[in-house]
Amino acid sequence: MKTKLLFVCMGNICRSPSAEGVFQKLLDDGDLNDRFIIDSAGTHAYHVGQPPDSRSQQAAAARGVEIGHQLARQVTVADLDSFDLLLMMDKQNYHAMQDMAVNDQQRQRIRLMMDFATQLPEQEVPDPYYGQGQGFERVLNLLEQAAEGLLQSLLANQH
Repeated sequence: MKTKLLFVCMGNICRSPSAEGVFQKLLDDGDLNDRFIIDSAGTHAYHVGQPPDSRSQQAAAARGVEIGHQLARQVTVADLDSFDLLLMMDKQNYHAMQDMAVNDQQRQRIRLMMDFATQLPEQEVPDPYYGQGQGFERVLNLLEQAAEGLLQSLLANQH
């Protein structure tokens, strides 16, 4: 059975599509696509149907990560049942998802993405939307560390 992961931020145009792309690259590089289903979404409907922010796309592409095909969507209550893990980029969206959950089983599926970057002190992936270009690089640096830790954790638990 495939492990289903949903990466979640606020608008689904910067951090969560980048997280999905970084994780997808790890799956491609490790020939692991047959073991996972991944997606991304936002807690708010600000950008539904739009591609990722062009700055996110450019920063990701420079690292060999393609995210331009993704389209933003809003997270749904059904996602809490259909995904094994919902990986939140920050505490604000973590709490929003906890509030949406209707039972403990759903709440246990909601985690902070940075929980898997155990070698880093950061607990959140900062939103780069209103900043300058360097914020997008920092997001990718954090997500690469967290995605690697997430993959290692999931593979260890799949055996």
